[in-house]
Amino acid sequence: MFCPGFAQRLIWKLLILRNLFMRPWRFNELRKDLEGISQKVLTDSLRAMEEDGIITRTVYAEVPPRVEYVLSPLGESMKPILDAMEQWGTEYKKMML
Repeated sequence: MFCPGFAQRLIWKLLILRNLFMRPWRFNELRKDLEGISQKVLTDSLRAMEEDGIITRTVYAEVPPRVEYVLSPLGESMKPILDAMEQWGTEYKKMML
């Protein structure tokens, strides 16, 4: 059975991945860039992706504390899959015009 909440969380995770393919990001940078994502959804998504080994969270011993998120090697290995999804979406969009 399809759950709309699951689909929405999946979309947020894909957008987080899209950003992390560009460079490391801090939490507030992601939150500002991903318009509409709540703090809870971003926190839950990042934690789940870290637990799954897709991203790495690094805490720097600074004041104030600085935390960066980067793709792990497992996360980097997903790039061809996401590139293929992007290509399919682009082609689909052209067909629908």
